[in-house]
Amino acid sequence: MATSAPSSVLAITQGDPAGIGPEIIVRAWQEAPDVLRDCFVAGDVGVMRRAAALMAGPQGMAWPVAQIDGPAEALAVPPRCIPVLQVGTPLVPPEHGRITAEAGRSAGAAVEWAARAALRQEIAAMVTAPLHKEALSAAGYGFPGHTELLQAEAAAFRGVGIEELPVRMMLANDELRTVLVSIHVSLREAIDRLSHVGVLQTLRITHASLSRMLGRVPRIAVAGLNPHAGEGGLFGREEIELIAPAVVDARAEGIEALGPFAPDTVFMRARRQPGQPAGEFDVVIAMYHDQGLIPVKYLGVETGVNVTLGLPFVRTSPDHGTAFDIAGRGIAKADSLIAAVRVARSLACS
Repeated sequence: MATSAPSSVLAITQGDPAGIGPEIIVRAWQEAPDVLRDCFVAGDVGVMRRAAALMAGPQGMAWPVAQIDGPAEALAVPPRCIPVLQVGTPLVPPEHGRITAEAGRSAGAAVEWAARAALRQEIAAMVTAPLHKEALSAAGYGFPGHTELLQAEAAAFRGVGIEELPVRMMLANDELRTVLVSIHVSLREAIDRLSHVGVLQTLRITHASLSRMLGRVPRIAVAGLNPHAGEGGLFGREEIELIAPAVVDARAEGIEALGPFAPDTVFMRARRQPGQPAGEFDVVIAMYHDQGLIPVKYLGVETGVNVTLGLPFVRTSPDHGTAFDIAGRGIAKADSLIAAVRVARSLACS
């Protein structure tokens, strides 16, 4: 049986090797070494060494990359050195910005390794750099993103079906939190899938998770699906038949939920204004992916963090993608990744 690592050790998966993931990891170590103490990279040593050389610049010296054989070894790596655990067969670093099955396979393998290590309690938490969904699919993975892959790993570890381990995506920055009822599906499918059960399940997961994070009962706002939250049935009946009944049932369970509210104003009500301690609500339940992510990313994609709620371990990530258009140029910012590490460490210690 594997020896458990100290509870402070966090794994950062490198993301797609052709994207900005390796670059922002190196930049995070350069800009916030104290935040990344007791962290290591799960990925490919060669890819991380290429990123370190890229981030050094023409006149600088690249940060050394130290290959480790296990999580606990990260604690012995000297300062100003990036510990990397090689996952799988070493990869020839792919061309930046190019979708390949090899890159998708490397990224997916790193996520699988970290999830299993977290489930075995060999690491305290995992932080995932962005992967590319097309590359992941080309590699043969049947999951549209991190969230579904991690859900499947956790369910398999517990020996249950995926439906028995529901998870939700929460995006958060300093001003706003939002949790999504549906994640990576088309808008048509998100509407067709909307149900009383799904909304109530989202409310339960959000209530339980944020109660632990905040140390108190969270104030939850629920967005409607339709313009003006349906305007009493004039613009759709989902609010009347599905969403409002779920809110009523949640309140009967002691969940402090209100709504459904007009989606074009509820996010402003929940937003924490500069200089204010809090908004009217602690979190907004959004009915589909873009409804929730657009306002959070508009307010601050640089510091936004994605937290997967419902998993039996802590997982966070930056709230941006692989940015293939700027990969390899050394200009990507690491603020969101640094914030994700901070949040992961905070949650792992709570």
